[in-house]
Amino acid sequence: MNILVVGGTRFLGPAIVEAALGRGHRVTLFNRGRSNPVLFPGLRQIRGDRVADAGLLGAESFDVAIDVAGMAPADVAPVVNALVGRVGLYVFVSTISVYADHSIPQVEGQRTLPVRKGQGPGEAYGASKAAAEAVVTEAFAERALVIRPGLIVGPHDRTDRFAYWPRRIARGGRVLAPGGPGHACQFIDVRDLGSWIVRGAENDLSGTFNATGIPTTLGELLNSCQKVITAARSELVWVSDQALLDAKVEPWMGVPLWVKVPGWEAHAEASIDKALATGLAFRSIEETIADTLVWDLARGGPPPGQEGLSAEREAQLLTVCAP
Repeated sequence: MNILVVGGTRFLGPAIVEAALGRGHRVTLFNRGRSNPVLFPGLRQIRGDRVADAGLLGAESFDVAIDVAGMAPADVAPVVNALVGRVGLYVFVSTISVYADHSIPQVEGQRTLPVRKGQGPGEAYGASKAAAEAVVTEAFAERALVIRPGLIVGPHDRTDRFAYWPRRIARGGRVLAPGGPGHACQFIDVRDLGSWIVRGAENDLSGTFNATGIPTTLGELLNSCQKVITAARSELVWVSDQALLDAKVEPWMGVPLWVKVPGWEAHAEASIDKALATGLAFRSIEETIADTLVWDLARGGPPPGQEGLSAEREAQLLTVCAP
């Protein structure tokens, strides 16, 4: 196939490009050339801003366009309008944050967030993505494929939401583990997601699909980290939700993967039955842990101040919450 990737040089984009090239497809990138411009030097590159320069695509034609960078209707519409009638399938990477209710498991077809004034950053992000989805589906109808990932993890994930844990287990000692072993989490390796998106395009998949991992627990993740990382001895010290809240720890990134927010009780229970039925498959968690740790150590860990939980803060919390 002749594939256009809009974006393509940050995290999920490269995983999609590599999966497509590995399966023998031709890939063209359309982006500004600001993020990782040295990636994929052998590929055709159309340089331009997706809003101001979408007209550059007006004389092009592709079998598939995969948009990994669209955030809102204002930046999705110009590309969509330029490609209507020029691509066979338009793939838009959205997010499960579009759902209006995270207190129940998210299933395709449930109500999504409307755009309204006064929304906080998280709600505004989901609402903007939902509105962008509508732009794509209205233009391409049955030739639109909307992907709603959850937490994407693996090598090159710079958010430190997942990489924190392999790195922390590798450091050894007493490890603050939040909530309890049964604390729910759900994630997908970026390479598994990229591969499935490409195979879906090959098979003319259309419609809307949640695309994240099989629900698991923080206990299972950390136990897997300990099994993979044997060079250091670590002890998991489980600290209750209430103790962390009393210590003013911010849910979600205060301790990575710890989510204790009213209304988000089912944040890690998104249904992926539709995607599984189309062939979504996963590598082992052990492989994701090992590869993420190798990448994280090679980069020297996250920049100072961007780590999930600093060693100093963790030691302080352990002293207060689990002396």
